[in-house]
Amino acid sequence: MIMSDPFSDLSDDEIFGSLSLVEMFWRDRYELFQLHGYTFRPRYHPDWVPSWRQDPTLNLFHTEDHVPWHALRPHLMDGIRLSDEKVVLIKRISSDSQEITIATSLSSPELRDDPTNHCVPILDAIQDTQDPSISFLVMPYLRYINQPEFDTVGSILNCVEQLLEGLCFLHKHHVAHRDCAYKNVMMDATAIYPRGFHPVASLSLPDDIRSAAPILPRSTVDITYYFVDFGISTPFAAEDTNKLVTGTHGLDRDVPELSNDVPYDPFKVDIFVLGNLFRQHLLERYTNVNVLAPLIEEMVRTEPTQRPTAQQALRHFRDIRQEVWTVHSLWRPHRADESLAVQAVLDTLTLCSVAYRSMFRIEAS
Repeated sequence: MIMSDPFSDLSDDEIFGSLSLVEMFWRDRYELFQLHGYTFRPRYHPDWVPSWRQDPTLNLFHTEDHVPWHALRPHLMDGIRLSDEKVVLIKRISSDSQEITIATSLSSPELRDDPTNHCVPILDAIQDTQDPSISFLVMPYLRYINQPEFDTVGSILNCVEQLLEGLCFLHKHHVAHRDCAYKNVMMDATAIYPRGFHPVASLSLPDDIRSAAPILPRSTVDITYYFVDFGISTPFAAEDTNKLVTGTHGLDRDVPELSNDVPYDPFKVDIFVLGNLFRQHLLERYTNVNVLAPLIEEMVRTEPTQRPTAQQALRHFRDIRQEVWTVHSLWRPHRADESLAVQAVLDTLTLCSVAYRSMFRIEAS
């Protein structure tokens, strides 16, 4: 049977000029977030009239307010903090969710000052006035760790070190993340985009989707990496002697010990999941980061007791990093799908760049 397209008979104006039910939910909370110091894009103002209807000379697809939020992420919405115009992400969550307690406690002032704390900062926790069973967590708007791509081997090593530091922090405070896979490990890319970027049309400027957002090389700026989404995380008391759990939830389906019946160590799961992230998104994607192979091999061992602790993994990584030459750290990552011809050209450009940086350092000293 051939399925008909429900939008086939609608004009572009009808499609983009009306809100979905999910969008209406957020529009109806506009005043609530205004009271707490946040606002939404013009599309979600209660009195929104599409800009292309106000000015018929505008091309609909060139207007910012035709861009809807991601349809597959109904529990999330982008926003803007009024005090500094910082783009934020707002997450809808059940008011009785343990995630609120875990995330806000890890973002408390005393823990936030710890430089090894790589848990996403919680800027606000807001209860819905229309439905008290719903709450909202407000946090910085982050990007996936490889968007944009790593530009040097050193930028990859910085990412690995920060995430291992962050895992040590979590485990030191007796919290097992249990889902620190690719989509739950992100970066604050603010420094990479000096003029910002649009939260949906992410390659464009915030207020002009026709213009590409300028990007700085990520190895030239400071980037912070964060763990997000503590939805299935488990906190323990320091005195707990039985720190075991059950359950098979999580993004990484490769973890061998997950079970609904047999208790397992969630801290060793964290080691496997983070190691698997390093394997799939770094080691298998780039051919010149093999220095990480011994560490990753330890982290993804099938037998949980044979995996290192977070502290041991961090120490192993730092031993590895001490052996990495400066030139190697400054070199660009070689993509596994890159042809030899492309690699030769790009390596020549990298050689020129490394030589220039070295000369600049010598002159500066």
